[in-house]
Amino acid sequence: MTDLIHLHSHGHVAHVSLNRPRAIHALTLEMCQAMAAALLDWRQDEGIDVVLLDHGEGRGFCAGGDVAALRNSATADGGKSGREFFHAEYRLNHLLFTYPKPVVAFMDGVTMGGGVGISQPARYRVATENTKFAMPEGAIGLFPDVGAGHYLPRLRGQVGKFLALTGARLDGAECAWAGLATHYIESAHLAEVKARIIAAPDQVEAVLREFSSRPPEPRLKGNKERIDRLFAPDTLEGIIAALKGDDSDWAARELAAVTSKCPTTAKVALRQFEENADCKDFAAEMAMEYRIAARMIMRPDFAEGVRAVLVDKDNAPTWDPATPEGVSEAMLDEIFAPLPESEEWTPFPEAT
Repeated sequence: MTDLIHLHSHGHVAHVSLNRPRAIHALTLEMCQAMAAALLDWRQDEGIDVVLLDHGEGRGFCAGGDVAALRNSATADGGKSGREFFHAEYRLNHLLFTYPKPVVAFMDGVTMGGGVGISQPARYRVATENTKFAMPEGAIGLFPDVGAGHYLPRLRGQVGKFLALTGARLDGAECAWAGLATHYIESAHLAEVKARIIAAPDQVEAVLREFSSRPPEPRLKGNKERIDRLFAPDTLEGIIAALKGDDSDWAARELAAVTSKCPTTAKVALRQFEENADCKDFAAEMAMEYRIAARMIMRPDFAEGVRAVLVDKDNAPTWDPATPEGVSEAMLDEIFAPLPESEEWTPFPEAT
C-alpha cells in the first residue's frame, strides 16, 4: 500500500484522499492500483454505502498522471511501464464509471487530465470557487484520455470539442454550467458537507443540495454562440479556417491556442469524437483510448512536448508533423488500430 493515498472508512462511508501534494496529487501506478483495490473491496462490503473522493493538503484535487514517468518509460523500457500505468489507470476509470455505490468527488482546486478521469465517473461531482478544470494534453503531445472521448462529445453544443482542442481552463461556475459538475459548493463548507454525509450516508443528495449555492455567471456561457459556430467543422483545418475568418479578439486567442497544440493530438481528439459513436459502452471507449495511449507515448511529439512544457519550460515545442495538413489519415489509422489480442486493454472482471 502506498502512502501517497489515504484509504479509510467512517462507519458506512468509505474515504479516498489523494496525498501527493508536491505534485498536486498527480497519479502514479501505485496510487491507481491502491485506489482500485480499495474500491473493489468496498464494492463487496455491505457495510459501505457511499464513497468520498477528495485530496489532502495542497492547492488541487489532482493535476493528472505522472507525465515525467511516462516520458522516461518511452526511452528506458520501450513504453512498457507507461502502458502498465495506462492499463491500471483506465481500469480505475472504468471501475468508477460502473461503480454500483454512490461516489462523491470533490473537485476543489486543480482538476486536470487524470483528475478528470477519476472525478467525471462519479455520480456526484462537486465544484468550488477554486476549481480549475482542463484537459491540457495537446500541449505535451498526448491526447484527451481517461474517458474524455466519452465525456466531451456529450457536452452541450461544441463545448467538448473546444475544450479538447484549446486546453481551456474552466472555473467551478463554468463546470456547473457545462454539466461537468453536479453541484457548486463554496470550499468553506466542504468539511461540514463531508461530516454530514458521514453522519447520514442515506441523505447524500439532500446534503449536497442544502449546501449548494448559485455559482457566478459562467464566462463560458457568454461564448457559447462563438464556440458552437467556430468549432462546428469536422476537421482541424476547417476549425482553424473558421477561427481565422472571425475578426474578434476571442477568435484570435482561441486560434493561437489551437495552433500551438500538437497537430497530431488535435486530429486524434477529433477522430475520438467521430469513433465514439461506434463505442458500444465505456469499456469499448477505454480499450480504444488504451490503443492510442500505447502509441502516442512512443511518438517524438510526446517527448518534445514534455521537454517544452515541463523540462526546459520554453513552451516552444517543435511538432512533427508541424502542420495539420501533415497529419494523414493513414497515420491516424495506425494510431487507432487494434493491438495484438494479448496486449489489448481489459476491465476488471468484477466491473463488467
